[in-house]
Amino acid sequence: MFRWVASVLSLLILGTAAAGYLYIEHLNGNIRSGSRSGGDSGVTKAAPNASGHTPLNILLIGSDSRNSEENLKLGGARDTVGDKPRGDVQMLLHVSADRKSASVVSIPRDTRVTIPECRDPETDETFHEVSDIITHSLQRGGAGCTLTTWETLTGVYIDHWMMVDFAGIVSMADAVGGVPVCVDHGVWDRPTRQQKGGSGLKLPTAGEHEVKGEQALQWLRTRHAWGSDQLRARAQHMYMNGMLRQLKEQNAFTDTGRIMDLAETGTKAIQVSDELGTVKRLFDLAMELKDVPTDRITMTTLPTDPDPRNPNAHLVPQTKASAQLWKMLREDIPFDKNGGPDDGRASASKSPDPKKTGPRAAEPGSLAVTVLNGTGGDGQYPVKGRARHIGELLRGMGFTRATESQTAASSSETVLAYPKSAGEQGKADALSVAEALGLSNGAVRVAADVEGLRLTVGADWREGDTFPKQEKPEAGALPDDAENSNAAEKDCMPVYGPYRWDGKS
Repeated sequence: MFRWVASVLSLLILGTAAAGYLYIEHLNGNIRSGSRSGGDSGVTKAAPNASGHTPLNILLIGSDSRNSEENLKLGGARDTVGDKPRGDVQMLLHVSADRKSASVVSIPRDTRVTIPECRDPETDETFHEVSDIITHSLQRGGAGCTLTTWETLTGVYIDHWMMVDFAGIVSMADAVGGVPVCVDHGVWDRPTRQQKGGSGLKLPTAGEHEVKGEQALQWLRTRHAWGSDQLRARAQHMYMNGMLRQLKEQNAFTDTGRIMDLAETGTKAIQVSDELGTVKRLFDLAMELKDVPTDRITMTTLPTDPDPRNPNAHLVPQTKASAQLWKMLREDIPFDKNGGPDDGRASASKSPDPKKTGPRAAEPGSLAVTVLNGTGGDGQYPVKGRARHIGELLRGMGFTRATESQTAASSSETVLAYPKSAGEQGKADALSVAEALGLSNGAVRVAADVEGLRLTVGADWREGDTFPKQEKPEAGALPDDAENSNAAEKDCMPVYGPYRWDGKS
């Protein structure tokens, strides 16, 4: 379930080219790769900063594959053998354009999102857009579809994905030599009368423990003993932070011998998107990451609410909190407050002029734009007549085919969608409307379910004729409900009452 551990490790362990050519070729043969994207999200890469650098975004996926005897021995029911694996752990690693900070966001596996249309590169099967829990995205076209799902949800361009399965986690944990974790009470994650299953994790006392091998996998899979999926993500962040500190203490970034010990295991444990499919590319990526200080690495979990469709089993993103997190990632705002006053300020630059990088937009009078009133987002009362006002505004600008929809909508952000079938021409047309209204290019999204252009006026534009200038979020301005941890800080996981253990019974 937890391949991102191996993923991040692999970035960090390949920090030298000390091996000979033949050994490098041997390691290259270990690496499995696949297509970066499973569909078209319409999201484009951020423009470079003054130094020519862009933020780096890597999707870390942990699959629950039981399709090998090795994986089956480590967890899961035999009746799932042959099923397509699910993406039970999903985290987005964002490294700032100036390479001074890093942020990690987890989404609980049972969070319902829009999974866009995807194509499976192995079978050429096409899966239509669906509203489903995010763990199922991996079954609808592989890791590339999970990446496209994240791009659609966040508006953040993702450069690469990395994935690992049960066996990969165990082998990497053994290679590192153990990872420190902490509990505030002895814990045994076992079946109870109220709850079946459990990871089998046993730690007899409160305090710090070093987990490795199968016990590391049990820590990462534990959910019931922590009380929720959100707290499981916190435990996974603790493990990740502990691993980073452990590797630094082992001089794993600079010690050639230690790197060689880890490289064989790391390259066998992970799968990566095609752009990372060689040791050299992993090495280059490691050089981008290795100098980020631990006190500038912040991990958080997306705040969620119960899913109205299935409140006892599924979740949905909190609208306002998720918009805040995704905005910080898109604008390269650090999740921590430990940087200097200018950190991140030079990261953003204006996006390329769409007229210079794509087809020319069609004449305004030929574009059909449907306007929806979504100003009731974030729990506010909708502004009466808002869609009609913006429709009149567009018609006055020459977009004479703009019409208002009576369909109810609710959105925290203003979004301008264009049909996927329209391709680059549709994007150019949408960007021309966005420019006329003062919207940023980030408001333009691709969608499979629209005809023409669809403008949803969100809660961020409740008045005025021009989209209001948005203040840039401050560093560290995470949503109040977002659980977060810093890699330089140590804490202990609280153990849910029924799973507390004294090490005897």
